[in-house]
Amino acid sequence: MTVSTRQYRPEDRQAFIDLNRDWIEEYFVALEESDREQLEELEASILDKGGRIIVALLDDRVVGTGAILPPPHDPGDGRKWLEIVKMAARKDLRGQGIGRAVMDALIAEGRSMEADAIWLETNANLKAAIRLYERSGFRHLADAQLWPTAYARCNVQMVLDLSCVPPAQAGA
Repeated sequence: MTVSTRQYRPEDRQAFIDLNRDWIEEYFVALEESDREQLEELEASILDKGGRIIVALLDDRVVGTGAILPPPHDPGDGRKWLEIVKMAARKDLRGQGIGRAVMDALIAEGRSMEADAIWLETNANLKAAIRLYERSGFRHLADAQLWPTAYARCNVQMVLDLSCVPPAQAGA
């Protein structure tokens, strides 16, 4: 199975919405308001804010997604931060390298956007996702370091300091 990635195109819109809605409803039953905003208004909430969306393809079909954009919180440390959001893989293809391909592409996008660090938030029950983030070089934030969150379900926050990870190692 060969998975490729590319930048989002307008024709990918419904796949982005469906893949993310599927995993959120599978694990958490309902979308939160911030989910609805990022899915239903993805142009305004991601792309128009300077963000980029990556899609993973298998046989020319979108099977995974992820986005990277400036975060809603500025930690005031003088570094350029980006946030990874809405990572998803088609349920029947999970564990096949789609998340890894999307993550690698998002980290590369972060570098091309001249980010110093990348932040993300997730839920402790998403064990496979957390393993992927850890293997990609993300570290867990301690309670005193947590950023404000718009999500009731998010109880884990992680960061990747791009200045500490050479480009060849990120996602290796």
